[in-house]
Amino acid sequence: MSDSQTMEFPVSWDELHRHARALAWRLHGKGPFKGIVAITRGGLVPAAIVARELDLRLVDTVCIATYEHKDKGKASVLKGVAGDGEGLLIVDDLVDTGTTAKVVRDMLPKAHFATIYAKPAGRPMVDTFITEVSQDTWILFPWDVELAYAKPISHRDAK
Repeated sequence: MSDSQTMEFPVSWDELHRHARALAWRLHGKGPFKGIVAITRGGLVPAAIVARELDLRLVDTVCIATYEHKDKGKASVLKGVAGDGEGLLIVDDLVDTGTTAKVVRDMLPKAHFATIYAKPAGRPMVDTFITEVSQDTWILFPWDVELAYAKPISHRDAK
C-alpha cells in the first residue's frame, strides 16, 4: 500500500476509550470469560479497558511483531500463551490483513477474538468488532501520534 493511496484515520484517546467500552458492551453476553489475552502492543490499552468493564482479573499477553510503522512483514511470535484458548478473550486494537490474527487463532483456536477496528481482509478472522474501515485506511492511534499542524485536505496534493 503506497502512502499516496492511503487514507489516514486519526483516533483520539477519548474515541478509543468509547470504542473499547462499546466492545465490552458487545462482549458482555458472549462469555463467561475466565481471562483476557491482549495482543501486544496495540491490544494492550483496549484489553485493559475491556478487562475493567467485564471485571476480568486474569490478563495475559501474546507478543507478535508484524509492523514497522506502515511496513507489514512476516509475523514473528515473541511470546505465546499456553492452552487452546478455552474461556479466553483475545483483544487487539485492529485486524488488518489477518496475518497476526491467523497466528493467534492457530495458537488459541477456542478463544473468542475481538477487535475495535476491522479491515475487510482480516474481518473473517475475528468474532466481534466495533468499526469496519476500508483496507486502504491507516489508523493513527493516539499512542503513535503527536499534535502538529495539519494541512487542509485541499492543499495536500499541491506540490
